[in-house]
Amino acid sequence: MKQTATANGPQLTVVDSKLMKRVFYVFAGLAMLSVAISLGGKWLGRSIAMAGYTDDTTIHEVVIGNNVIAVPANVIRFDQARRDGIASRFDLYLRYPEMDGYSEAARDDFNHTGSSKRIIFLSFERQVMSRDMSGRFAPIYSALIVQPGTPGPGGTTLYGFAEKSGYFNEVLAVANRRGKAPFVARCLSGPSAAQSLAPCERDILVGDNLSLTYRFPMEFLGDWQALDAAIAAEAARLLKTGR
Repeated sequence: MKQTATANGPQLTVVDSKLMKRVFYVFAGLAMLSVAISLGGKWLGRSIAMAGYTDDTTIHEVVIGNNVIAVPANVIRFDQARRDGIASRFDLYLRYPEMDGYSEAARDDFNHTGSSKRIIFLSFERQVMSRDMSGRFAPIYSALIVQPGTPGPGGTTLYGFAEKSGYFNEVLAVANRRGKAPFVARCLSGPSAAQSLAPCERDILVGDNLSLTYRFPMEFLGDWQALDAAIAAEAARLLKTGR
């Protein structure tokens, strides 16, 4: 700093311009840091609140074999899978019966905070068996279940598995369909079923050599016809094949 004086007046202090620039840059940097922290805090807070979910509806196309599955990001279950590309397995989730993905309006359903379970989990994979679950009933499951069964919801019959079948703590839900192989789903039983968000499982063949496994709450068994039709329709809507 430099000091100057007048003959009859007080001394005046002149601040070095280099020092002023440094002070300006320091305050500017602090201001920018404050903005960055504010924005970062908001982003982190939203990220924590979303807990792995996203309400982004950007469409991603995933290729499995000769199939292209086009879905919005909020339907894709895992964050690392929310991209375009090739996959061996593709996991989704949907709210039933709306058949929609995560959103602010659906937050409680996806967080399972309500009294009812409403989320269905879907997995697309290449087909490894020649028949789906319905087609496997006659040649496989019918030899593994214990007769007679007991009446289940929605006109289904629930069968326990033989001890040596390998299906522990599971039951087989079967319902006849006119002119088609029966509806078949495997469900957990006992405490395991009560602790699971989606204790029932069924697979169907879709697209070009593609298998779709969907897991659902046992409460949906009573609505199995509408549920199975909704899943098949949604798969047809999402899938594009090379055939």
